[in-house]
Amino acid sequence: MGILPTQEALQIAREHDLDLVEIAPTAVPPVCRLLDYGKYKYEQVKKERKAKKGQKIGLLKEVRFRPKIEDHDLQAKIRTVRKLLGEGNKVKVLVRFRGREIIYPEMGWKVLKRVAEALKEEAVASNHPAKDRRTIALTLSISPVKKSTKVEFDAKTQNS
Repeated sequence: MGILPTQEALQIAREHDLDLVEIAPTAVPPVCRLLDYGKYKYEQVKKERKAKKGQKIGLLKEVRFRPKIEDHDLQAKIRTVRKLLGEGNKVKVLVRFRGREIIYPEMGWKVLKRVAEALKEEAVASNHPAKDRRTIALTLSISPVKKSTKVEFDAKTQNS
């Protein structure tokens, strides 16, 4: 509409039942726009939600073990950890002690070591194992080597 005095722009906005919104206050002269401000805010919120929806957040999942876990149960939980890592999540492996089991922490360390050995190809420990009162925890994430081989595999399948 060109350069208009403020009062005239406000009069036009009232006539069309719109709002006069300042878009660029630092420009000379300041840039304003005639629009429905409620609708404008709604569209902005909608755009933000859509942008947030597209982002994938690497979640931290938790898998609990016991120090006296049997071999078959251990293998089943390792498969669960593999599946979670494959989905792109970080996995916190916990060994939880109950009752008097706490006096044998070496059993918990052995379980964590077995899990780490089984997953050494797919995952890497994000931090050192941490011991709390009744738990020993280890956080695993996808190995950088595993990520790059996956990308190469995808590239090969697309070319053929």
